[in-house]
Amino acid sequence: MVGDVHTGEQYHAIIQASPRDRRVRERFQNMALNLLAEGAQVLDLGAGTGIDAKVYAANGHPTFVYEPMAAMRDYLALYCCDEIANNTVIKLASPRYCKVQAVTANFAVLNHFADHTALFEDLSLVVQQGGFVLACMLNPFYLGDARYGWWRHNLVNLVRRGRYAITSESGIHRFVPRVVAQAAAPHFRLERLTPSGFGWATQLYMFLLLRRV
Repeated sequence: MVGDVHTGEQYHAIIQASPRDRRVRERFQNMALNLLAEGAQVLDLGAGTGIDAKVYAANGHPTFVYEPMAAMRDYLALYCCDEIANNTVIKLASPRYCKVQAVTANFAVLNHFADHTALFEDLSLVVQQGGFVLACMLNPFYLGDARYGWWRHNLVNLVRRGRYAITSESGIHRFVPRVVAQAAAPHFRLERLTPSGFGWATQLYMFLLLRRV
């Protein structure tokens, strides 16, 4: 999620300097690595500057990367230059050009979609049977956002429709987990969701694990 950051280098520096973001990223990476079979291939969807891809490759997982933003791709090419040279990180022009055990989408990549139905149809052709999609998405119930008018004004939409969008340059949408699970069916089923309990009020991000069926 880039927001107002205009270059890959700026984004990379800011997100790496944030203790909260680093903790979220580490939890996400560990979850992905614990789920992956030894040597399994991964598609890092919306790979940004390659922070996750570099970790997956270092742990023995050949990693395909798809990133639509040119600024991010340019810095990814620098940050992962050794991995690209060694063919352990492979750049793709389209996410359809691979077959993998898992797709990872970290830091609100899926929040840039208004609807996920077509995306999950495409990913069903990419993810092997029994594989998974692991997504880190913005938590629509996070009370830290309650200080903003847009959050309060959209509570009715969240309850009624399970989704809403904020008018902005980044085009961010927010979803309750059931809406994402419905869009993923029948190709994927929601297997795990975190946080739980009080975490819904205190954590900015939620992790969704969707299993290919």
